[in-house]
Parts: sequence; structure tokens; C-alpha cells
Amino acid sequence: MPKAAPISRKMTHIARPVLLLTCAILLGAALVACGPAAMRPDASPPVAIAAQPIQAPAPACTLSAPCPVCPVCPPDKPTPQEAQFQEIPWRDLPGLGQATLLDSLRAFVAGCARIHTRRPWLAACAAARVPSPALESAAREFFEANFSVYRVVAPDGSDEGLVTGYYEPVLAGRREQSSEYRFPIYGAPDDLIVVDLAELHPELRHLRLRGRLQGRRLVPYYSRAEIDASAPAFSARPLAWVANAVDLFFLQIQGSGQIEFSSGERVRMGFADQNGHPYRSLGRTLVERGEMKLEQTSMQSIKTWAANNPEKIQDALNTNPSYVFFRELPLKRSATDTAEGPPGALGVPLTPGYSVAIDPRTIPLGAPVYLSTTFPASAMPLQRLMVAQDTGGAIRGAIRADFFWGSGNEAGTQAGRMRQQGKMWLLWPKGEPLPRP
Repeated sequence: MPKAAPISRKMTHIARPVLLLTCAILLGAALVACGPAAMRPDASPPVAIAAQPIQAPAPACTLSAPCPVCPVCPPDKPTPQEAQFQEIPWRDLPGLGQATLLDSLRAFVAGCARIHTRRPWLAACAAARVPSPALESAAREFFEANFSVYRVVAPDGSDEGLVTGYYEPVLAGRREQSSEYRFPIYGAPDDLIVVDLAELHPELRHLRLRGRLQGRRLVPYYSRAEIDASAPAFSARPLAWVANAVDLFFLQIQGSGQIEFSSGERVRMGFADQNGHPYRSLGRTLVERGEMKLEQTSMQSIKTWAANNPEKIQDALNTNPSYVFFRELPLKRSATDTAEGPPGALGVPLTPGYSVAIDPRTIPLGAPVYLSTTFPASAMPLQRLMVAQDTGGAIRGAIRADFFWGSGNEAGTQAGRMRQQGKMWLLWPKGEPLPRP
């Protein structure tokens, strides 16, 4: 999953174009934010991370003249502009008595490997260990002694949001292209430039520009349509080849997967980078085109549609310009000789059923999150203490979660059917200041 990247050394000779582009984006985004889209509770963040050329309505800034101050939109109504955290007693968590916290503790302990030296995790991680013997009561005592519980409330005042699922697919693949295996899994291209805007403006953390150099200009990187059409200047190295374009598309959506070769060898393909274009749901495209109804959209139904409409597949895929690049990783084994989960954005292996992807603008990575939702395509309660260990391009919003189901076909069935409503509670170390969204 994506991590913040420093400004590339390649950028030193194009500082001026980057600054001009940043100014244009800030001005354009501020003006757009004053329009109707900014009033929707589900609107995307106003500043795009793709390096799109924008005609700024104000005079261009230069290296000697600072950017003009962006206009500020007055609020239409006195609603909070950030997510809110409201403290509640532990006993008020729904389904807590039936929840199993021992596996939640294991997932939290794994995450402490990356956060144990940082505030506010010092004391909680120092106290965290899997009890021996493994007792459920000891896990419960640890969480209740070290954490307070806060209900997450979205800026519009709602306390419910969308919960989806994801998994790690296992695909048959080959090292060389053939007539059957003709769809490439690309590594990150050398000409992809990543600019962390926080390096220029600290208030723009979480925002990055991605593009490529065209002379002295930074322009948008190639879109999915251009990459799949083999744009002449695109030269990323294929890591492997698979037999199905839609399977490759869903591999990119999941962010990681396993490739099994004819020899029986398996490798893991982990997220390396993304082309900077915005993500657009393929299911939404098919609904808008009348190919299926909204309530029918799932990974399984989309694959069935693709198998029945091969002549329409590429055009539909091209409506999502976002493209993910991968890196090859060894498939590590745990002490029980089972494959570890793929690494998430936190940098530790994900735990099936206990790791969740969140929007880090609201929920800090590494934090325990209590989730109350239902099992995929059912009304059966799913109430569990998860750990925020991953992020995703489509995971945006204060109350937005992506439940990691594991690897393989069974996990894929659950993930593909999951589109539930749910509520979230943040567990935060006692005595520590709450995070600022």
C-alpha cells in the first residue's frame, strides 16, 4: 500500500514547474471547494493527487512571488468540519461480551513492531504481549486497562458508514508472455515522479503528486487506457503474466496477491506505486451503462458479466484511469508453516479477520478499532475489535472500513460480497491527546 515518498532527486531541476503546478492545484481546488460538491458529505478531498494541469484563475506565482492566498469558503451551516470522537464506557460497545479479543491482541502486538517508539503508543506497546498461556481474560484486561473508547462521528453528524471487504487473490501466472498468459503485472516504472506535497507545504500531508517529465514540465502519468494500449514511451518491466484482464484488474484493486507458476512456486506481488489518476469504480460504471443493477454489483457478478461480454471489457476497464504497479516479495511462512498475510500500509503482515484498512486522515495506523457491522450479504452481526493496519485509494471518509478476509478463493467470495453499513469506535491510549483529523 502507498507510503509517503520524498521528493525525487530528479525534481531538483524542475522545482519551478512543480511550484507553479502546486499553486495552480491549490487555487483551483479552493475555488472548486466553494461549489456544490463541497457540500456533499461523501465528496472527495478537494485537492487531487494526480498531476493534472489546471488553468489557474489568478495570476501565476513565481519563485520570487509567493502564491496568492487561497479563498476560504464560509460554511453554510454550523456543522463540524472534522470527524469527532465521543468517549463512551467500555460496556456500551455492542456485542463486546461475545467478541474474541485474544486474536485482536495478537494483531495489535504485531503492529507494535512499527509504532512502539512513538507517542502515544509507548506505554500501550510496552504493556502489550500475548499471554502465556493464551487466555481470553488476559487480553480483555489489557485493552480495558490501557485504552479508552471513542465513538467516531463523521463531519455531517452521522455515526454510520460503508464497510467493504478485500482479500489477497491467488492467480496462475507465468514468467514469460504467451498466447494464453498475455496480461502483464508491471513493476514501478523508472520515469514515475512522486512529489510529497508535505515537503513543500506541511499542511498538505496525505497529498502527493505523481507524474512524468516531458522536457522540463511535469505532466500526468499515463492512464490505464494508455498503459494497456502500450503507450510508446511506457517502459515498465513486467514481473509476471496472467491469463485474465479482469483478474489483473481486481489484483490491482486488492493491492497485493500471490502468483503461482507452473512449477508450483508462489511469489507475492505487493503494492509498489500508483499512476496518480483517481480511482473510479467499475461496478458504478456498469450500473450507469445499464449492464447491471446497483444491488447486483459484486466482484463475482462483475467477473460473470466480463465472461459474457468479452468485447466490452477493455472499454469498461478504461473508465478507471487509476493503475497500480507491483513489487515482487518472498512468500514468508509463519511458525505454523502457513503463509503470512501481505504487508499493509503499516508495514506488518495483515491478520485475516482482524486487520482493517481505514482512512488515515481520521484513524491513525496502528490503532485498535472496534467495528460493528454485519457479515457479507446478511443481517448476522459482525462485531469485532480490529487493528488499523492498511489504507486504500478507495477508502475515504471518517467512517469507512475495508475488512481484510485473507488469501484465496473463499476469502475472495466473502470480500466480493461485502458491502455493509457499520459503525466504528476508536480505542486510544489512556491519558494521551486524541488525534487531530
